[in-house]
Amino acid sequence: MKLVRYGEPGAEKPGLIDAEGAMRDLSAHIDDIGRKTLDPAVLAKIAALDPASLPMAPAGVRIGPCVADVRNFVAVGLNFADHAAETGAPIPAEPILFNKAPSCIVGPNDDVIIPKGSQKTDWEIELAMVIGKRASYVAANDALAYVAGFCICHDVSEREFQMERGGTWSKGKGCPTFGPLGPWLVTPDEIADVQDLGMWLDVNGERMQTGSTKTMIFDCAQLVSYISHFMILEPGDVITTGTPPGVGTAMKPPRYLKAGDVVTMGIDGLGEQRQDVKAHQG
Repeated sequence: MKLVRYGEPGAEKPGLIDAEGAMRDLSAHIDDIGRKTLDPAVLAKIAALDPASLPMAPAGVRIGPCVADVRNFVAVGLNFADHAAETGAPIPAEPILFNKAPSCIVGPNDDVIIPKGSQKTDWEIELAMVIGKRASYVAANDALAYVAGFCICHDVSEREFQMERGGTWSKGKGCPTFGPLGPWLVTPDEIADVQDLGMWLDVNGERMQTGSTKTMIFDCAQLVSYISHFMILEPGDVITTGTPPGVGTAMKPPRYLKAGDVVTMGIDGLGEQRQDVKAHQG
């Protein structure tokens, strides 16, 4: 299934994308797509519905983040071998973990706002996983059974805040609008091999990132297992898994986002995002 949330911010309704690409309303069956509805049993009931029996969503409606009320937004740094190489960083011996603030999550086509005082706002397309059931100390060979679905995450990053202000990376990762998610939450049965998905990102129509989940250092199963040994993962938690090469900070000279830019991106089978970049006001 491709699950979607649509409507104005804070008032999104649940839906799904049918085989023809039309958005259908699930409001008669579930309240939202989040912690209570990501359980495998609930998803199985939704999968059993005939999409043709569901009403159409309004044409042109805004698409919201594909999961509601995220409480834990875990990110993995330097997890693509080719991205680590472009930054000159050594291959990590264990996953590098940090947190993005859940308050940074927005819809896949909402504006990205450059933070107040920012000079180094950068782009990063990533594959994200949404947890479907409680995971604690899970084995890698069983870890993907805890994943409700996959989606695109734009891990927008302010490099000065991240790298030059001391402390943890989280300073440059959780600013408002720095976590577009969606457009859809795609259940695992729709993806033949999550470790073989093409990824791309353009700025103003110019290709910046081209990559594949093939070059992940730690794959999705390893990440769920590893993280579950340091914290309990609950339904609705999001793990974003790292970016391929082509980020602005690694360019010579570095290149960063500015007001007026348009960022587009996609991952095979997971749809596309588009964001207008705007300056902070006030």
